[in-house]
Amino acid sequence: MQERSMRKMWAVLALILIVSFSWLGLLGNEIHRQAPPVPSAVVTRSGETVFTRDDIQTGRQVYQSMGGQQVGSIWGHGGYLAPDWSADWLHRESLVILDGWAEAEYGRAYGALAAEDQARLQTRLQAAQRENTYDPTTGHIVISDDRAAAIAVVSRHYVDLFGDAHALEGLREDYAIANNAIPDPARREAMTAFFFWSAWATTTQRPDEEVTYTNNWPHEPLVGNAPSGPNIMWSIASVILLIAGIAALVWWHAGRKEEEAPVPPKEDPFTGLKPTASMKATRKYFWTVIALFLAQIFLGAVTAHYAVEGHDFYGIPISDIIPYAVTRTWHTQLAIFWIATAWLATGLYLAPVLGGKEPKFQALGVNVLYVALLIVVVGSMAGEWLGVQQVFDLDMNFWFGHQGWEYVDLGRFWQLLLFAGLMIWLGLVGRALWPALKQPGEGRPLTVILFLSTIAIGLFYGAGLTWGKHTHLSMIEYWRWWVVHLWVEGFFEVFATAAIALLLVKLGLVRARTANHGVLFATIIFLTGGVLGTLHHLYFTGATTSVIAVGAVFSALEVVPLALIGHEALENYRMTKAARWVQNYKWPLYFFVGVCFWNLVGAGLLGFLINPPISLYYVQGLNLTATHGHAALFGVYGLLGIGLMLFCFRGLFAKSAWSDKMLAWSFWLLNGGLAMMVFMSLFPVGVLQAHASITEGLWYARSAEFLQQEIIHFLVWMRVPGDIVFSAGAFVLAAFAARLVWAGFRGQREDNAPVATPAE
Repeated sequence: MQERSMRKMWAVLALILIVSFSWLGLLGNEIHRQAPPVPSAVVTRSGETVFTRDDIQTGRQVYQSMGGQQVGSIWGHGGYLAPDWSADWLHRESLVILDGWAEAEYGRAYGALAAEDQARLQTRLQAAQRENTYDPTTGHIVISDDRAAAIAVVSRHYVDLFGDAHALEGLREDYAIANNAIPDPARREAMTAFFFWSAWATTTQRPDEEVTYTNNWPHEPLVGNAPSGPNIMWSIASVILLIAGIAALVWWHAGRKEEEAPVPPKEDPFTGLKPTASMKATRKYFWTVIALFLAQIFLGAVTAHYAVEGHDFYGIPISDIIPYAVTRTWHTQLAIFWIATAWLATGLYLAPVLGGKEPKFQALGVNVLYVALLIVVVGSMAGEWLGVQQVFDLDMNFWFGHQGWEYVDLGRFWQLLLFAGLMIWLGLVGRALWPALKQPGEGRPLTVILFLSTIAIGLFYGAGLTWGKHTHLSMIEYWRWWVVHLWVEGFFEVFATAAIALLLVKLGLVRARTANHGVLFATIIFLTGGVLGTLHHLYFTGATTSVIAVGAVFSALEVVPLALIGHEALENYRMTKAARWVQNYKWPLYFFVGVCFWNLVGAGLLGFLINPPISLYYVQGLNLTATHGHAALFGVYGLLGIGLMLFCFRGLFAKSAWSDKMLAWSFWLLNGGLAMMVFMSLFPVGVLQAHASITEGLWYARSAEFLQQEIIHFLVWMRVPGDIVFSAGAFVLAAFAARLVWAGFRGQREDNAPVATPAE
C-alpha cells in the first residue's frame, strides 16, 4: 500500500515538473519573440540619427562594467540607492518636453501653468510618448524633433553625472556614485543610449495593445503609466487562489492521520561515528563559511552607510578605493557564496555517512574542490573591483570583470569555473551516495530525492551561462531568475529538506516512511508553485500579459505550504525533548525552528506583500523588496546553512568543546538583530517609499529628493542597533567555531570499516 502511494507521488512529481518546465519554456519563447525591439537606429522625422543599435548595446556594456544593477536599477531590478535609470530618464525627458511646449505656447515653465493647461499638455505628451513608432521594416524608431532635443538635454545630465562635473558632485554623493565613475566620455555618451532605450520600452505601447512593453511600469502619471486591467484582475485572482490553497491544505492536514513519533534510541546513533578523511576535509569549508559570513556583514555595514555618506565611511573618503558598486556587489555575492558553501559542504559530509563507505580519492576530490572554490571567490571579487574601476575593456569585462546582473555579477570565466566546481561536487556526492542508492530499504526514497536535488543544483547553475554580451535584456532577466529563483530558492531548498530528513531518520527521531511521504509531498507542493512562480520576477521586464497571469497564480501557490509552517516548527522543537541525548542537537534544531519562523514571516508574509502584480507594480525596486530579501535570504537559507553546519560540527569536533551557552547567544542575537534590522529600518523605509510611488510615481520614491529626507536618514541610522546585535551573534558563532578548533579534532577510525550503514 505504501509502495503504491509512493509510486503515485513520484508520478505526480514527474508530471508537475514536465508540465511546469514545458510551460516555463513556452513562455520563455514568447518573451523572446515579444521583447521590446532594439532598433537599428533612433532617427528624427527630419532624418537625423540620434542613436544606433551599436550605441545601445555598447551603452549596456558600459552600464554593466560600472556595476550595472548594483548602481541603481533598470526596469526595477537592482540596487535601491541610486535611481531606477529607466524611470528617472522617463521622468526627466517628459519634464523637458513639457517645459519646452509650455515656454513655446505660454511663455512660462510647465510647473507655473494653470492646472487645466498642464492637463492639456500632459494629454498631448501621453499621445506622443505612448505611440509606437518602431518600423520593423527599417528597424528604425522615429521620434519628433522636440523629443530629440529633450534627449540631448537628458543625455548631457547623465554624461556629467557619471563624469566629474562639479555641479553634480552633491547628486553623485546622494546616489553613492564615485566621482568620475566612468572616465571615458565616449562610454558615458553610449550609456545614455541604453538608458533612453530602457525608458522608451516603458512608455511605448505594444502594437495593437493598450499596454506598454513593460506592462505600463513604472507608475508615471505624466505619460499615463498606470496599472493595467489584467494586472488588477490577476492580482485579485492570486489572492483568491491563495485563500483557496490554504483552505485545501488545512483541510488535508486536518483529515490526515498523525503517526506517532518513534521511540528514540537510548543513545545517540552517531556516538560511534568516526569521520572519514573526506568528512574531515570539510572542516575548512565550514571555516570559510564563517569567514565569508563575517566579511559579508562588514560589507553590508559599509554599503548601508553609503545611504547617509555617499562618498565616505564615518568621514573617511573611500568611494574612490572601494565604491558602493563594489561593496554592494561583494555583499550580495558573498551571501550566496557562504550559504551555498555551507550546503555543499553538508552534502560532502553526509554522502559517506549515507553511502556507508569512503570512495577512493574522495578526500583528494574534496580538497581540489576547495581550492577551486577559493579561486572562484577571490578571482571573481578581484575581477569585479577591476571592472568597476574601468580597468578592462568592455569585452574583457564580460569575461573577467563585472557582468552587472545582481547575484550573477561575476565574469563569465569565473562562472564557468564555478559551474565546473559544481560538476565536481555532483560527482563527489553522487559516487559516495551510490551504495545507498543501490540498496533497497525504507530510506532509499529520501536518498533518491537528495541525489536528484544534487543533480539539479549542479545543472541549474548552467542557466547563468545562457546569455552572451548582446543577448536581449528581457532574456537575460528570464535566465537570471532561473539561477536566483530555481537554483537558490528552489532546488537548494529541496536538497536541504531531504538532508535534514535523512539526519532525523538516522537519529531515530522520525520514521523513514513518514519522512519519505513528508519530503516527497513537500517537494510536490513547493515545486507546483515554485517553478512557474519564477515568472513573478518578470512582470515588468518586457514580458507579455500572459506572464503576469501565470506568475500571479503560481507565485500565490508558493505561499500556501507556509500556512502550516508553525506545525513544522513545533515538531522540530518537540524533537529536542524526545530523549536526553537529543539535547546534543538542541541548537541545530533550534536553528531549524528559526528557519520555520522566517519562512513564514520573510518568505511568506513579506514575500506575498510584494508578489501580486498590483503590489509589485508600485514597490518593485523599493526597500520593501529588500525587506523580503533580507528576511528570506538569511532568515531561511542562512539559518538553514548554519543549522546544517552545526550538525556536521557535532561529528567533526570534540564534544568537550561544545558550548550550548554560546550557541544560545548566537541564535538569539542573530534572530533578534535580523528582526531589528528589518522592522526598525528596511520595512518602514519601504512603506514610506511605497506611499511615494503610489501618490507621485516610482521616480520620486527613488529620487535623491525623497531618500535624503531627515526621516529617511533617521530610519537608515535605526538600522545600526540591529546591525550591532546581528554582528555580535555572528562573532559569537565564530568564537564558538574557534573554540572547537582549539579543543582539537575528533579521532578517526584506524580500520577501513564503513563509517555508517545506509539509511533504512
